[in-house]
Amino acid sequence: MLLSLDDLGFLPVIKERFASLIHSSYGMILLTGPTGSGKTTTLYATLNLLSSPEKNIITIEDPVEYLLPGINQVRVNPKAGLTFASGLRSILRQDPDIIMVGEIRDRETADIAVRAATTGHLVFSTLHTNDAAGAVTRLLDMGIESYLINSSLIGVVAQRLVRCICPHCRELYRPEPGSLEKTWLPEREELWRGRGCQRCNFTGYAGRTAIQEMLVMNEELRGLVTARVPAMALKEAAVAAGMVPLIEDGLEKVRQGITTVNEVLRVSLVGL
Repeated sequence: MLLSLDDLGFLPVIKERFASLIHSSYGMILLTGPTGSGKTTTLYATLNLLSSPEKNIITIEDPVEYLLPGINQVRVNPKAGLTFASGLRSILRQDPDIIMVGEIRDRETADIAVRAATTGHLVFSTLHTNDAAGAVTRLLDMGIESYLINSSLIGVVAQRLVRCICPHCRELYRPEPGSLEKTWLPEREELWRGRGCQRCNFTGYAGRTAIQEMLVMNEELRGLVTARVPAMALKEAAVAAGMVPLIEDGLEKVRQGITTVNEVLRVSLVGL
């Protein structure tokens, strides 16, 4: 099922920043996270929103997971010599407005994608990193020059999926002193949880939503990229500039009664 941006669980402040970035005329936007974290679903929702007869949108994917009307979608075929890198070169000859590369796996693909973003194309792609700042250092580790990253990258979204509390058996409870809930949300006297019922197979959870953090490049961050500082220093600077960390986004969804502290910590602690 093709989702819209409204269905993806963005907090209002993150959704507003993301919506402004995806309407840029050029640049590169990356989505990061482990396999199965919803990166491709978010990309498809974004492309579906941007699709119009006036825009030439081309994707190169492995495989094509959703068919989008009005968008030219290409599947890689390494046996025939059609890789992400070779396909991307061919795509650029067709003067697209927007390009989606399923995944940046090697330096050659990264280099072509970055250069495409600096020459008037809006490029979307994915990387496997733990957090948003890690995507920048991954590009540096791949051998992409810092000046190319600074002139192309405009934003990075890190994403995880958490299970939602079952709406049919949700109940309020008081966390015990010393529990994880009290450790992470000491100000909350009551929180929501799923008691477990037949509709959720007695798990207390039904459905999933995303938690995200969004790094928006600015002059300070570009200076840190030039200095090749560690990912943690980039993350601290991004948080100081207004980035909501992944775990904070998750805890806000706990406060809203969407998911639980255990669920947020399960998927996000690795990124701390």
